[in-house]
Amino acid sequence: MPRLTLSLVTRLSPLLALALAVASQEGGAPGYRDTPLLPGGEWHVHDSQRPTPSGVQPHGCGEAPSDAVVLFDGKSLSAWRSDGGPANWKVQDGALIAGGGNLTTRGSFGDCQLHLEWAVPATPTGEGQARGNSGVFLMGLYEVQVLDSYANATYADGQAAALYGQYPPLANASRPPGEWQSYDIVFRAPRFEGERLLEPARVTVLHNGVVVHHARELLGATRHRELAQYAPHADALPLSLQDHGDPVRFRNIWIRPLQLP
Repeated sequence: MPRLTLSLVTRLSPLLALALAVASQEGGAPGYRDTPLLPGGEWHVHDSQRPTPSGVQPHGCGEAPSDAVVLFDGKSLSAWRSDGGPANWKVQDGALIAGGGNLTTRGSFGDCQLHLEWAVPATPTGEGQARGNSGVFLMGLYEVQVLDSYANATYADGQAAALYGQYPPLANASRPPGEWQSYDIVFRAPRFEGERLLEPARVTVLHNGVVVHHARELLGATRHRELAQYAPHADALPLSLQDHGDPVRFRNIWIRPLQLP
């Protein structure tokens, strides 16, 4: 088959030649400007002038993406503080160990992608909520539960990966005690206008790679034995890890601030 030069294409199909010319306009940017407008926006289908996403180096095992804020690298507690002072959780063998009160980030975050890994004690003690209990509090208010839920009965909206007091996970993806587990969370903060809630918070959670919540709308800030509810707050607030009296370990914690539509 002969090589399709531009002159050959022009002889064969004037419309195809025009499409190639349009695709190479705007300084060589591929795409079109003579296509229909997409609904509700300024961009055409395949628009050559539409901004393309910035490049991000994806993460491998134990690594953070290139644009992430590393909150714990296995050594430093510089990104954290404890209630009223410096971070006082222990660092041992590359992991944070819960104890001495909640741990809170020095930075504030709203919409975000969060990754962390956690492990409950290898030798279980207690049962129900008294077994490997901790929590990840987005904006310090909205909890994704951490718990030993491997062959451990408790109420559905309090087990591992539950949106505590609101929604159980779609599946129990828990690993045995002592093994490392992962949460990958995409969080969209609530929107307020003065005192009025415009849009509730939404969260997607993967527990050990299993989708357990997808764009779930939260009922409000987490409460124990009470109905969750919203109160107006800032667009960005610190993230917290809960000390519930159990030596739960955490490692490889990073966050990517986002601006979600």
